[in-house]
Amino acid sequence: QVQLVESGGGSVQAGGSLRVSCAASGRTLSTLLMGWFRQPPGKEREFVAAISRRAGDTKYAASVQGRFTISRDNVKNTVYLQMNSLKSEDTAVYYCAAGETYALGTSRAWYDYWGQGTQVTVSS
Repeated sequence: QVQLVESGGGSVQAGGSLRVSCAASGRTLSTLLMGWFRQPPGKEREFVAAISRRAGDTKYAASVQGRFTISRDNVKNTVYLQMNSLKSEDTAVYYCAAGETYALGTSRAWYDYWGQGTQVTVSS
Protein backbone atom coordinates (compact mmCIF):
# COMPACT_ATOMS: atom_id res chain seq x y z
CA GLN A 1 0.00 0.00 0.00
CA VAL A 2 1.24 3.47 -0.89
CA GLN A 3 0.77 6.41 1.45
CA LEU A 4 1.13 9.96 0.16
CA VAL A 5 1.44 13.04 2.36
CA GLU A 6 1.43 16.55 0.88
CA SER A 7 2.96 19.60 2.52
CA GLY A 8 4.06 23.11 1.66
CA GLY A 9 0.76 24.72 0.84
CA GLY A 10 -0.08 28.20 2.06
CA SER A 11 -0.95 31.72 1.03
CA VAL A 12 1.00 33.82 -1.45
CA GLN A 13 0.44 36.97 -3.45
CA ALA A 14 -0.10 36.87 -7.19
CA GLY A 15 3.20 36.68 -9.04
CA GLY A 16 4.85 34.82 -6.20
CA SER A 17 6.17 31.27 -5.92
CA LEU A 18 5.40 28.25 -3.79
CA ARG A 19 6.61 24.66 -3.71
CA VAL A 20 4.44 21.80 -2.56
CA SER A 21 5.88 18.41 -1.66
CA CYS A 22 4.54 14.87 -1.62
CA ALA A 23 6.33 12.33 0.53
CA ALA A 24 5.64 8.70 -0.21
CA SER A 25 5.93 5.56 1.87
CA GLY A 26 5.34 1.94 1.02
CA ARG A 27 6.87 2.11 -2.46
CA THR A 28 9.76 3.70 -4.34
CA LEU A 29 8.43 6.66 -6.33
CA SER A 30 10.46 5.82 -9.43
CA THR A 31 8.29 2.71 -9.83
CA LEU A 32 5.09 4.77 -9.95
CA LEU A 33 3.46 7.35 -12.19
CA MET A 34 3.24 10.49 -10.04
CA GLY A 35 0.85 13.35 -10.61
CA TRP A 36 -0.53 16.55 -9.17
CA PHE A 37 -4.18 17.50 -9.41
CA ARG A 38 -6.05 20.47 -8.00
CA GLN A 39 -9.61 21.29 -7.06
CA PRO A 40 -10.56 24.97 -7.14
CA PRO A 41 -13.48 26.09 -4.94
CA GLY A 42 -16.77 24.85 -6.37
CA LYS A 43 -15.13 23.08 -9.31
CA GLU A 44 -14.09 19.59 -10.34
CA ARG A 45 -10.66 18.17 -9.61
CA GLU A 46 -8.35 18.78 -12.58
CA PHE A 47 -5.00 17.55 -13.83
CA VAL A 48 -1.97 19.78 -13.24
CA ALA A 49 1.23 17.82 -13.92
CA ALA A 50 2.62 14.30 -14.10
CA ILE A 51 5.97 12.53 -14.19
CA SER A 52 6.27 9.02 -15.58
CA ARG A 53 7.74 6.06 -13.78
CA ARG A 54 11.39 5.23 -14.55
CA ALA A 55 12.10 7.60 -17.49
CA GLY A 56 10.73 10.64 -15.74
CA ASP A 57 8.96 12.16 -18.73
CA THR A 58 6.68 15.03 -17.76
CA LYS A 59 3.36 16.48 -18.91
CA TYR A 60 1.53 19.64 -17.88
CA ALA A 61 -1.89 21.16 -18.18
CA ALA A 62 -1.94 24.04 -20.65
CA SER A 63 -2.93 26.45 -17.89
CA VAL A 64 0.31 25.85 -15.95
CA GLN A 65 2.77 25.08 -18.78
CA GLY A 66 5.88 27.23 -18.40
CA ARG A 67 5.02 28.25 -14.82
CA PHE A 68 4.93 24.95 -12.90
CA THR A 69 7.58 22.23 -12.73
CA ILE A 70 7.14 18.70 -11.42
CA SER A 71 10.22 16.86 -10.18
CA ARG A 72 11.13 13.75 -8.26
CA ASP A 73 13.84 13.10 -5.66
CA ASN A 74 14.42 9.36 -5.59
CA VAL A 75 16.64 9.55 -2.49
CA LYS A 76 14.01 11.37 -0.44
CA ASN A 77 11.18 9.47 -2.16
CA THR A 78 9.43 12.78 -2.63
CA VAL A 79 7.76 14.53 -5.55
CA TYR A 80 7.65 18.30 -5.80
CA LEU A 81 5.56 20.84 -7.65
CA GLN A 82 7.34 24.16 -8.04
CA MET A 83 4.81 26.88 -8.82
CA ASN A 84 6.01 30.23 -10.17
CA SER A 85 4.19 33.31 -11.42
CA LEU A 86 1.14 32.28 -9.44
CA LYS A 87 -2.27 33.66 -10.36
CA SER A 88 -5.46 33.93 -8.36
CA GLU A 89 -6.97 31.19 -10.52
CA ASP A 90 -4.33 28.80 -9.17
CA THR A 91 -6.11 28.88 -5.82
CA ALA A 92 -7.15 25.31 -5.03
CA VAL A 93 -6.57 22.26 -2.91
CA TYR A 94 -3.62 20.46 -4.47
CA TYR A 95 -3.56 16.67 -4.40
CA CYS A 96 -0.69 14.29 -5.00
CA ALA A 97 -1.51 11.01 -6.72
CA ALA A 98 0.30 7.82 -7.72
CA GLY A 99 -0.48 5.17 -10.30
CA GLU A 100 0.81 1.74 -11.27
CA THR A 101 0.71 2.42 -15.02
CA TYR A 102 3.64 3.09 -17.37
CA ALA A 103 1.46 5.61 -19.21
CA LEU A 104 1.93 9.32 -18.63
CA GLY A 105 -1.68 9.65 -17.58
CA THR A 106 -3.58 12.89 -17.15
CA SER A 107 -6.91 11.38 -16.20
CA ARG A 108 -7.82 10.56 -12.61
CA ALA A 109 -8.56 7.03 -13.77
CA TRP A 110 -4.82 6.32 -14.16
CA TYR A 111 -4.14 6.94 -10.48
CA ASP A 112 -4.58 4.41 -7.68
CA TYR A 113 -3.42 6.30 -4.61
CA TRP A 114 -4.19 9.82 -3.38
CA GLY A 115 -2.96 12.15 -0.68
CA GLN A 116 -5.19 14.22 1.57
CA GLY A 117 -4.49 17.51 -0.20
CA THR A 118 -2.91 20.82 0.73
CA GLN A 119 -4.47 24.26 0.32
CA VAL A 120 -2.84 26.87 -1.92
CA THR A 121 -4.33 30.36 -1.86
CA VAL A 122 -3.16 33.10 -4.23
CA SER A 123 -4.33 36.61 -3.47
CA SER A 124 -4.41 39.36 -6.07
